Amino acid sequence: MSSRPPRVRALSVAELDLDAPDGTVLSLRPAPGGPALVDGDVYALVRLRGRPVATVVGTVAAGEDPAAVLGALARERLASSGPRGDAERLAAARAGSTGRATPPRTSVVVATRERPEQLARALDSLLVQDHPDYEVVVVDNAPWSTDTYDLVTGKYTDRVRYVREDTPGLAVAHNTGLAAAEGTVLAFTDDDVIADPHWLTALTEPFAADPGLGCVTGLILPARLGTPAQVLLESHGGFAKGFAPRLYDPAEPPADEPLFPFTAGSFGSGANMAFRADALREVGGFDPATGTGTAAKGGDDLYAFVAVLSAGFRLRYTAEALVWHHHRDTWQDVRNQAYGYGAGLTAYLTATLVRSPRLLPALLARLPRGLVHARTMTARRGETAGGAAGDGVPGEHGTHHPWPRSLSRLERRGMLYGPIGYAKARLRQAGAR
Repeated sequence: MSSRPPRVRALSVAELDLDAPDGTVLSLRPAPGGPALVDGDVYALVRLRGRPVATVVGTVAAGEDPAAVLGALARERLASSGPRGDAERLAAARAGSTGRATPPRTSVVVATRERPEQLARALDSLLVQDHPDYEVVVVDNAPWSTDTYDLVTGKYTDRVRYVREDTPGLAVAHNTGLAAAEGTVLAFTDDDVIADPHWLTALTEPFAADPGLGCVTGLILPARLGTPAQVLLESHGGFAKGFAPRLYDPAEPPADEPLFPFTAGSFGSGANMAFRADALREVGGFDPATGTGTAAKGGDDLYAFVAVLSAGFRLRYTAEALVWHHHRDTWQDVRNQAYGYGAGLTAYLTATLVRSPRLLPALLARLPRGLVHARTMTARRGETAGGAAGDGVPGEHGTHHPWPRSLSRLERRGMLYGPIGYAKARLRQAGAR
């Protein structure tokens, strides 16, 4: 099969706010930091009085009013019989934000490496959060220049703390942030996001209401869909986990996830996650032999999710905690990510068993279903009736563009490599020590 990207049309990305599920359009604007809307295909986040509830894709022809076109699509989508959880999310959106708990003192940790322009964009969004009590900590991971140091200590003096970590690896950098943080809750995001102003409050409020909560994850949407690579990645599922709130409780395993807690990819992603600091420290933090920048290539966030759940803490997902992610924009980036996803998956499972051998019986009991699940994850997406561009919404796994078999093969090759990569990373760490 060809390793070239498929022919895919670019989409504008926008935010559409309605005053009710069947109401009028309050506002329509480009995604934060994105270009102005143009005629053609548009991917829009639908909000109800500010709260994220759905996404739609529509085509705006020359001379048409984008708000009218997208508003009609949004009302139709919210009125239709959607997936389980739609009623709950719409009721929550109507309920407003009264009676909420005050979020705890929080440290936001951003690990970065030689990307000062992207970092500045992320920091600008983090410094205008509506959270009442937080700090921002930048961990400069294995830098070869002073660009990040100059940016943080120059432009963001007294507003952002700078910490240097010379050992490469995202998990190592996150552990350094964990050690430096002063908050009772630690929020982690990446240097290639723009955070919604309400992101940090929505991500950390649940900790005040639930003392048994160990982790909260949030919604990640694409900031741009301007290249085939970006559109294809989002069509394959991107990082979005839907709009229905979800609570994962190890004392009451979810009936619809027989592999729980080993399907950690369904819980959230590392660009939008927060942990109770005591819970994360109790499980030993992130495994330093996982994550981007190591031979394992990923899996650091997945390892942490499973570790916290295995220690008895609950995990909550909320779509109200929103960040906009700048997906990589080249075809080679997507190929690298496909391989890295597969490697990170099996690397984190290996790390979990190495560090928590007591979980082996539970994993073996779930292994047959796990193999089927892994094959389904990497199967070619979108081979349903229709299948044409525009038939669905990016982020709904294959309903917009099918996932090429060449990328599925790369994911499977990554899965085979993952345990080897993890072993290499541990050996390198031992050699460094």
